[in-house]
Amino acid sequence: MDKEKARSKEMTRRSFLKMFGSMGLVGAAGATLTGCSKDPMGGEGWLPQQYQAAGPSYPAQVRGRIPIDPMNPSITRDDEKCILCGQCLEVCENVQTVFGYYELPIKDEIICVNCGQCSLWCPTAAITEKDDTAKVLEAINDPETVVVVQTAPATRVGLGEEFGLPAGAWVEGKQVAALKKLGFDYVFDTNFTADLTIMEEGTELIQRIKGVNKAPLPQFTSCSPGWVKFFEYYYPDLIPNMSSAKSPQQMLGTLIKTYFAEEKKIEPKKIFSVSIMPCTAKKFECSRPEMNSAGEHNGDETMRDVDVVLTVRELARMIKKAEIDLNKLSDKKYDTLMGVGSGAGLIFGATGGVMEAAVRTAYFVLTDGQDVPAGLLNLQPVRGLEGVKDASLDIPGVGTVKIAVAHGLKNARTLMDQVRSGESPYHFIELMCCPGGCISGGGQPRTALPPSDEVRKKRIASLYEKDSSYKLRLSHENPEVIQIYEKFLHEPISHLAHELLHTEYTDRGDKLNAKKQV
Repeated sequence: MDKEKARSKEMTRRSFLKMFGSMGLVGAAGATLTGCSKDPMGGEGWLPQQYQAAGPSYPAQVRGRIPIDPMNPSITRDDEKCILCGQCLEVCENVQTVFGYYELPIKDEIICVNCGQCSLWCPTAAITEKDDTAKVLEAINDPETVVVVQTAPATRVGLGEEFGLPAGAWVEGKQVAALKKLGFDYVFDTNFTADLTIMEEGTELIQRIKGVNKAPLPQFTSCSPGWVKFFEYYYPDLIPNMSSAKSPQQMLGTLIKTYFAEEKKIEPKKIFSVSIMPCTAKKFECSRPEMNSAGEHNGDETMRDVDVVLTVRELARMIKKAEIDLNKLSDKKYDTLMGVGSGAGLIFGATGGVMEAAVRTAYFVLTDGQDVPAGLLNLQPVRGLEGVKDASLDIPGVGTVKIAVAHGLKNARTLMDQVRSGESPYHFIELMCCPGGCISGGGQPRTALPPSDEVRKKRIASLYEKDSSYKLRLSHENPEVIQIYEKFLHEPISHLAHELLHTEYTDRGDKLNAKKQV
């Protein structure tokens, strides 16, 4: 009996599939592995698109997989789970337009924008995020270390799904409570620096529109690290159009080790900064060499602005391992100083949200303080899951400002090609790497395979519902944002603000030979 068990363990997944392919066995649903059925094998909306097409034999349906660098800071693959179904190829090539859009052989690196959409599409969870939970637990268990954590807008409408709650369930207070129980010393809200991003990025846009800043229009948003890396690969000639503002994650990471450290009289080197994100590309972003502004400010260039990024899935595993029942926790509030966020900051988590938040404040500033009209608090033309959306806004004293929004990198290509050809009419363009925006980031719960628009819509609706219920809906009215400018940064795009909250970009065009698009 023991010998039989040993032999069964030796059978690999690949030999198992080969055996089934040769036998032509029929599954319980009546669909054969040879691909003769016209119906998807798992029922509507589950198994990958390619299985919905008839094929002469099973091997013809084995499509391969994307390459993943072993040193990739964001994602990894368990080869024993990979069934070569090609779903990672499907999303990387046809949704994100990364794989297959450069000539082979590769040069000196495996091309990846770290978005992790492949991990959401993988039906066996062979592709996952790099697990960094051990680093965080080590810091928490060190009595000499002050562990500070921030949570992104989209996490609070995703985490609940890992604990049996419906898609889009609002768990902000429970998430904060869980982080406190896990042992984090301070819990801050990334919405705070989303509001700060609007102040910095919005001021930059206003300067471009008024001609104060000679940088070109349209201005591109810069808070999606997957989009930024994609842009650096395929459109480096347009780098002057990119806002220099860091993402909200990186802004808060910098301020934790400068402003917060000074206010609380904590040595910056004793602070361990963690962020909870819906995004695997954030792991890459925090590792970028230039993301050490706090270190430069404090005279320690080895210091990172953000030490570790955890996805929502990683946080869920930590909570479960600690035997914390999320659903039974009483709501807790964020810590003060950098724990207040507006509705405008909250909707950063949805496609179109950054644009809507920016327009609210830009209108106020461009009109010298006129009340923001109700239409800009419910900017329907940039909401929803249409791939490319646009609108024209008439601003008194300025004229017509044209804006556009794209989510998913295939849609981003559409707008970037227009800009490159000189055909773009826009002043400001929001671009998000992931379909639906951050609510469907590569680190969010795998509620549907492939990710469904139904789940995306519920998460987005939850964010907009909360925004509409807030009294504070404008970034420039956030009292903690006002306070940080008064006490520390002085004004948007001041010398210190530029030093800490802005960045530069890398021309990665020489890392690949981009295919010419017909």
